[in-house]
Amino acid sequence: MDRLAVDDLITEYAMAVDDGDWAAYRGLFTADGRADYRSAGGIEGGAGDVAGWLAGSLELFSMRQHLIVNRRVDFGILDHDTGDTARVRADYLNPLRCAGDGDGTASDLVCGGRYDFALLRTPEGWRLRQVVVHEKWRRLPEPDPASVPD
Repeated sequence: MDRLAVDDLITEYAMAVDDGDWAAYRGLFTADGRADYRSAGGIEGGAGDVAGWLAGSLELFSMRQHLIVNRRVDFGILDHDTGDTARVRADYLNPLRCAGDGDGTASDLVCGGRYDFALLRTPEGWRLRQVVVHEKWRRLPEPDPASVPD
């Protein structure tokens, strides 16, 4: 049951980011939870600060659909009780549609990498203590041939 609950939390994380639901994003973390997006050009900080940064940064994209796959879950011990902590390493693929002018010519940015999640069992259920993004690659939008000088 813990494995399923942890898997659900990771899925809720992806959906909160993709849907821009920053209240839900913050609610997935412990009170002292932190996130680190520096490898992807972002910031590191408390969940509230990072949610604010994500909200502003992701306005550039009209569509987000990041997929978190190949999830490896390891449960740990806290205060001599089994299963109070968990670590998840998972790969991600993140296609983003750049906001365009509505004429259907918006381009895509795609990136991928690996997440490291640290989780804690709380009275409210599993919560994120730490999220670290390790971006491994990025494919930028192709330049518009009409805007490239000869």
